[in-house]
Amino acid sequence: MNWAADALSGAKPSVFWVDDLGSVDRAPVLTGSAAADLVIVGAGFTGLWAANIAIEADPTRSIVIVEAERAGHGASSRNGGFLEASLTHGAGNGVSRWPSEMGTIERLAGVNYEAIIAFVERHGLDVGLEQTGVIHVASQPWHLEELEGIAVALARSGEPFITMDRTTVQAALGSPTYIGGVKEPTGTSIVHPAKLVMGLRSVAEGAGVRVFDRSPVISIERDGRALKVSTEHGAVSARKVIVATNAYAQPIRRMRRYVVPVYDYVLMTEPLSANQMASIGWDGREAISDVSNQFHYYRLTSDSRILWGGYDAVYRYGNAIGDRYDQAGDTHALLADQFFTTFPQLEGLRFSHKWAGPIGTTTRFTATWGRSHDDDVVWVGGYTGLGVGASRFGAQVALDLVDGIENERTQLEMVRRKPLPFPPEPIRYLGISLTRRALARSDENEGRRGPWLRLLDGLGMGFDS
Repeated sequence: MNWAADALSGAKPSVFWVDDLGSVDRAPVLTGSAAADLVIVGAGFTGLWAANIAIEADPTRSIVIVEAERAGHGASSRNGGFLEASLTHGAGNGVSRWPSEMGTIERLAGVNYEAIIAFVERHGLDVGLEQTGVIHVASQPWHLEELEGIAVALARSGEPFITMDRTTVQAALGSPTYIGGVKEPTGTSIVHPAKLVMGLRSVAEGAGVRVFDRSPVISIERDGRALKVSTEHGAVSARKVIVATNAYAQPIRRMRRYVVPVYDYVLMTEPLSANQMASIGWDGREAISDVSNQFHYYRLTSDSRILWGGYDAVYRYGNAIGDRYDQAGDTHALLADQFFTTFPQLEGLRFSHKWAGPIGTTTRFTATWGRSHDDDVVWVGGYTGLGVGASRFGAQVALDLVDGIENERTQLEMVRRKPLPFPPEPIRYLGISLTRRALARSDENEGRRGPWLRLLDGLGMGFDS
């Protein structure tokens, strides 16, 4: 019997986190005319953090959020729930790009991370927050060199870490494939992302922020000294606008040059029995990530399910996004097979949910910011899978920029300078497809990077989820 196919056969094609919320009241549709000091386009993590930070700083500021679907419809409710402190997609990526600024970036990252935890605790939000740390695991001999690189980057940035040999890492989580690991004991938590979305929305609305669902923005136009944000059935007049649509890159077309949508695929198992949990250990409940180019990420839920995602990062021609892609292709079947390779002792366990969704990525794997409309509109996106934590920093910087505030955040090179843009179509699709194949070949060839990947490395470009 094919364990993976059998385990996947009854999986529900929907997002577990959203199903787990149960019934949630939608916000009203924006109809007619309204006015505000600040309009935020998008009710995901970035938009909701921007609203909460702004209203807390100035309770008299009138704020409206307009969302095309429902709060958290995009990546904010579809992700793995890894709350990581890193703003640079890992210490190694940050050190390679901004070596002189990493001390400041890491300090600001720590402040941002602690502010998220403090916000959750201060407002008593039930979001399943567990400060677990993360273990990077190796399953191939060449992965050990990658782990060494992670350890060097962590040491250089002053972050604590623990190296793990085969015995130690398998004692932490029992997979026969593991041959080594590096644990970061601090700076990573796990959360229920959909509950965090709803918690942020609830706090914002309680402070007077008005949220409108099912109100896609058609245009942002200058209307005298104000800006007119038009939706299908209404409009809001405002002095300032933040666009926090990330992978969806609407309504600012310029975002599409720098932020592309990449589909990431996820599985959720049924709850493990006590015997199944005993067979794998995992007493520390750490977040887990392997170190292949095409990597997996996984974690436990509060009721002992395993979320298992990653590996494929699928780009659709023309930045295409839509529900039709959520179950497309064979990635879910591939993930299921890889799950049982990692945990063969869990034969018989079934998957309850399978889903996918677009992540916004940039050529440097970190967020980027931009301005338009005489700097009265600021956009931000491109967290490349680490938006649960970095979105708050992205929102804070967007507020600084739209309000004309200069500080150490806005002076960072990662804020002042954009990443190299993706080329236009069809070169974009061809280049990303070539890069995906090159990454797969690198994994098959003991991590050796071929000419194409070396060229991208030299240009400071890349592709990841």
